[in-house]
Amino acid sequence: MNPILILTAIELEARTLARRLALPLLPGFPFPVFGRARLRLAPVGLRAHLSGARWAALTAGLDRPLVVSAGVCGGLDPRLGAGDVVIPERVHDSSGAIHPVTPQYHRLAVARAGAAVCRGALITTADVVATPEAKAALFAASGAAAVDMESALIMARASAAGCPAVVVRAVSDSAAQRLSPRLTGLVTAEGRLRVVRAVALGIARPATVPGALALGRRTHRALGAVARALAPLIG
Repeated sequence: MNPILILTAIELEARTLARRLALPLLPGFPFPVFGRARLRLAPVGLRAHLSGARWAALTAGLDRPLVVSAGVCGGLDPRLGAGDVVIPERVHDSSGAIHPVTPQYHRLAVARAGAAVCRGALITTADVVATPEAKAALFAASGAAAVDMESALIMARASAAGCPAVVVRAVSDSAAQRLSPRLTGLVTAEGRLRVVRAVALGIARPATVPGALALGRRTHRALGAVARALAPLIG
């Protein structure tokens, strides 16, 4: 089995998965990295924009690690609900370019997930797909079951480095659910929560609080599902 490098977008995802998988914080890195001997888990920012800068440090001492794009995604297929696991057979971007996953590891991840998973395509977009109308349009145009903003970029990075790769994500917002732009703006490009802005938003616009709490619960549920799917893969 190859060493494993699990990459998330935001720190919340990385810290939650690390806690659920009992992975300690590793010393010697200038950013949060969790893991053990041949396993590392770290955030690479929204749109994976820190993956290039962090790649050398994350892969040092790991020979062709299996790269796993992990975290939450948005549902496009109306049959998917919050917490449903998506392990796509293929990943593409909004231009239509295909970023392949490694078949043997895809089969292994699906087999070891231990529950029904969605194996439909996942599409990576540059921006949040926030409304039911936008999700329906993207579903009709792409046929993808789910959407995120990192996996195609992570797959491309892994492919360029000669590393196998797979995606393990779970739905935090279904096709019928709407994401408030005020809430999506609370995370920095580096994947950190803007705590002061979040508090200020709750005070200035208390009507946003129920939506934020509901999103938090769905995200927590989705990350729990991802951790359960990852556990036998890294075990």
